[in-house]
Amino acid sequence: MAQAISDRQVVKVLRPFVRAARPVVAALRTPGRLDGLAGKRLPGTPAWTQLTIDERVRWWINRVGRLTALVTAIPGIGGALADRLPVQDAIGASAQGVLLCAIADEYGIDDIGERVRLIGWVLFDREIDPSLAAGQDEQEDAETVKLAGEFSEPAEHTRKLSAKAAAGALWRMGRSLLAISGELEKRPHGRFFHHMLGALPVVGMAGDYLGERNGLKHVAKRSTRWLSGART
Repeated sequence: MAQAISDRQVVKVLRPFVRAARPVVAALRTPGRLDGLAGKRLPGTPAWTQLTIDERVRWWINRVGRLTALVTAIPGIGGALADRLPVQDAIGASAQGVLLCAIADEYGIDDIGERVRLIGWVLFDREIDPSLAAGQDEQEDAETVKLAGEFSEPAEHTRKLSAKAAAGALWRMGRSLLAISGELEKRPHGRFFHHMLGALPVVGMAGDYLGERNGLKHVAKRSTRWLSGART
């Protein structure tokens, strides 16, 4: 029987994840970085400041979430074979974690420990103690730089964000979550018919894509509960 994963182990993995997500979210937020996102209601524009929090969250789900869900669905092209591997849950949890960091931004939550607690509750249904979430491991700085990759360099913020760069970041960050792989199955998933479609060869990618999109919506709903204090 596998040993239970402790909150301390979860925090050790999530703190560098949260820190690495910061420059990734900044790149996703910058207007003009993603193809197909041209428009007036973009982060950093005057129209953005007029949007409600709910409207901003929907933007992250429907626009940036579309990219992360598409990247997440790529392993599903192998159908049931890929679903037996931890790749799908690793990248899926990574995408959901990045979305939560973006939502935290919109709510003005910048503290690393609070973001760790948010992700821990929304994805893994854990109530992590604030003092534990605030503790920094001696290897955290190096792990953060490793996960952020090219996004750790200031120059990245002046370059166009490509799907390849986003995929690389999500995979690096998702791979770090394999250290707590027993928790990844707890994250919000799609409905049963998404899973059935995802088990089929070739078209499985479509099922996984729709399932991950649905999972992102559930993540956003659960984040609202946590942020409002309604966690019972």
